[in-house]
Amino acid sequence: MKLKTLPLKNLIKKPFRTGALILIAALMTIALFGGSVASASMKNGLDSLEQRLGADIIVVPEEAEAKVELENILLQGTPGYFYMDKSLEKQIAAIEGVELTSPQYFLVSANAECCSVQVQIIGFDEESDFSIKPWLKQCYDGTLGENEIIVGSSLSTKVGHTLKLYGVDCKAVGKLDATGTGLDTAIYTTPDTVRTLIKASQEKGIGVLSKQSPDDVISSVYVKVREGYDISEVAGAINLQVDGVEAVPTRSMITGTADRLSAISGSIGIIRNAVWILAAVLMTAAFSVLAGVRRREFAILRTIGFSRRQLSAEVFSESSLICAGGIIAGILLTAVTVFPFGSLIEQRTGLPYLSPDLLSNVRYAVLTAAAVLLTGVISSAYSAYRLSRADTGNILREGD
Repeated sequence: MKLKTLPLKNLIKKPFRTGALILIAALMTIALFGGSVASASMKNGLDSLEQRLGADIIVVPEEAEAKVELENILLQGTPGYFYMDKSLEKQIAAIEGVELTSPQYFLVSANAECCSVQVQIIGFDEESDFSIKPWLKQCYDGTLGENEIIVGSSLSTKVGHTLKLYGVDCKAVGKLDATGTGLDTAIYTTPDTVRTLIKASQEKGIGVLSKQSPDDVISSVYVKVREGYDISEVAGAINLQVDGVEAVPTRSMITGTADRLSAISGSIGIIRNAVWILAAVLMTAAFSVLAGVRRREFAILRTIGFSRRQLSAEVFSESSLICAGGIIAGILLTAVTVFPFGSLIEQRTGLPYLSPDLLSNVRYAVLTAAAVLLTGVISSAYSAYRLSRADTGNILREGD
């Protein structure tokens, strides 16, 4: 008898029992691997959002319901636009504690060739910008020309392709990496291009401005606060001294999002731990029951020459094979249920969600595999001890 193949033959001989144990191991794997990936994805999304905002304060028109509107555009990718007089930027720049200001322009496309839904267009001033350019350089280090755009990762438009917006042909010169936020569905361009698109929309009867000229408006002002000044106090001064605007510290948006992420991550952790503990208890109980059922089988093996160490190795080998099957099944199930639906999770939760890179996912998978194998070995250790120490003669006489 080949000892190396015995564990596998024993498992194949009892397919229902083996399948049930593999299912338990798979549940443990899904709980740990899936939970770790989901929690890491939410943390990555929050970190990405914080880096992308890049400003201490965002100033928008008072009627824009500032915080709600901004969160909808930046986090959920809900298309929107609002405008205020361009001259307000100078007033904001004059407030004590303000170091840098940069305007942005929001516009919503009608029907774009790249997708079946509206697309958020964000115009930024390349000369004064300090929040967008640093991460746009990851995909395009040049200067945007007339009607040139950079597209978010979730849009199907490829670099070099032309996108028609309000009848204007706009060339995609760069494509951003995923951020896990609503910014992945946005288009970035220059203020001149945004103004061109606003005028084009008016010509098509889809005017977003009633009285003002596109040359006289902006949508928001990004503010960098001087070192040594309190951000909340500077935001309060802007609200007090500049009429018709609302200054929102970006930290307040991130804090609210972080609180929700923390609550969801906490829930994921509780569910993960509960499933893990339940599966470990079930696996331990299953091996314990099997130790009683297989007493006679192991007694016979002892009589034909198996040592106690070989019997223990047999149990541990079976446990390892069961865990290996569960690990493979669990990782595959997680891969087809968690990774492909990152965008859906982001939409449903309204929170930034950015999957870890390949190396991180491999690391999570390896750690999960090690933890599941260790749990399986520990769960079977007591059974191995009982079976190897049982009195062979008494067991065989019980069957007479």
